[in-house]
Amino acid sequence: MKKRIKQIVALGFLGGILITSTIVIAIPGLAPTEFDGPESMKLADYDYSTNYEEGERARFCGSGQPPGSTDYVREFLIPTACSNPLAVAVDFDGIPWFVETNTGAVAKFDPATETFTEYPNPSWPVGARSMTWGADHAANGALWYTDEWSNSLWAFNTLNGMHGHIEYPGGEVDALPQRLVVDGSRIIVNDFTGNVLTFLDSANPDAFTVAPSPIDMAHTSGFAPDDEGYIWYTSWAFMQGPGFLVNFDYERYMDAATTLDQMSPPIMDYVKLYELPSHLLTPNGVTVSDTGTIWLADTSSSSVYEFNPQLGMFVQYVTADPMPSTYGNDTGVIKSPISRPYWIDTDDNGRIVFNSQTSNNISIIDPFMQKIVEYHVPSKNPLWTDCSVLDGPDAGNSTVQKEAGMDRCGIAQIFDFDIHGDKIWFTEWAENKIGVVDTSVPLPFDVEALQDSFVASPGGSLEAGFTVVTSGDPGLPDPFALPAGPYIVVSKTAPVADYSPRTYGATITVLDDAPPGLYKVLLGAQSPDVAVGQFVTVVVQ
Repeated sequence: MKKRIKQIVALGFLGGILITSTIVIAIPGLAPTEFDGPESMKLADYDYSTNYEEGERARFCGSGQPPGSTDYVREFLIPTACSNPLAVAVDFDGIPWFVETNTGAVAKFDPATETFTEYPNPSWPVGARSMTWGADHAANGALWYTDEWSNSLWAFNTLNGMHGHIEYPGGEVDALPQRLVVDGSRIIVNDFTGNVLTFLDSANPDAFTVAPSPIDMAHTSGFAPDDEGYIWYTSWAFMQGPGFLVNFDYERYMDAATTLDQMSPPIMDYVKLYELPSHLLTPNGVTVSDTGTIWLADTSSSSVYEFNPQLGMFVQYVTADPMPSTYGNDTGVIKSPISRPYWIDTDDNGRIVFNSQTSNNISIIDPFMQKIVEYHVPSKNPLWTDCSVLDGPDAGNSTVQKEAGMDRCGIAQIFDFDIHGDKIWFTEWAENKIGVVDTSVPLPFDVEALQDSFVASPGGSLEAGFTVVTSGDPGLPDPFALPAGPYIVVSKTAPVADYSPRTYGATITVLDDAPPGLYKVLLGAQSPDVAVGQFVTVVVQ
């Protein structure tokens, strides 16, 4: 029961090159270990949907939709039914590898042949389910990943298909090893419920360091190393007051541990704490941009935040609203749908990439152009949102949804992604699929603000404008104007012209109690497949 509770909590927030055939078992502590329980079977010999009660299977194993595609997104169905793919990591050759949380297998997908290869784990007990939140590749050919069910870390040898595991170092019974990053020769893992960061030597996992969080009774969530050797991570407790962004001087901490001959020097001597904005409640994802700013994904809202360490300032960026086809609102109870950004990363072009979980989107912010592009994923499972569930070909539709022209309703639970060049690979945990976004494909329309910045005072208002320029004949996307944060109100006005480019107006009002600072307003447009927007800056003095 404790394992199931732990998974629900997370869902809510949530060396050297060795070329021998014994790469995994040659690493100390990583000899394959059998768990207690029934002997594992081959994937084809077992119906993994039976790991769920009959009434839950459509929710967790997929709605039965075939893989979909748009001009920008393609999906692929995993051969083993009800595999629940989660952590994904693309190797140096552009091959995505992912972990199946309901089978314990590791799988890869060859984009050239569009074929899957699945590697069963002989140490995985039949019936076990685990949320494997983090995975990354090491230079020696090992795919490292986390396993919260057994409080373990695994290293899968991509060269020979062998699995090896170690118990999570220093972890308690209710530890939740979550995200994992291979950073040179070291492996970094956060224990979400144990509130620590763990550092291992990839060549010798028996040598490890556990760095406790400076905040008691909190969660240690997403983290990212920067180019200076520091680790940035978040420490927070949901709805328990403001959390903190932590800057951890790992190298100096390790020097002290060696000099003082103690594993845990006083953590407060090696960190800087930055209090998070009061409305940033669930900072899961963390990444460091090319310019050294820190970006956070807030799973309790529709926002991501940029933090400038030099200025000590947070700036909030908002996504487009979720489309009705994601949340349905069949009962009418959803008044303010949110997109829930989850994990976040930086691509080779300096863009910020994140998965908007309840928008069913992969989203990209270009900090230099101040643009956002959000790619919509076709597959939708109606059992995760307020969508009517009917039998037959109309499953996932209701009268409300049909009147709105929806073919499908729901979300696929896109819980992880990884980037390789122009491609963003992602998993669909509730739809038994993986997918890819091709960001090199030209967009059907663009959005340009008529003015990119404004100066205003509390209680003041101003007029902004933006154009939507379409290419070809994609139809007119729906325009929107959205504020980031609670101190700005935006209302969109009618178009000035009925042809492309269409020009729209927006009235921006600053509330009387708005403190001085930088505020972002998103001006954009959305079609069924993609949303495009430009951020304008309002400087409140």
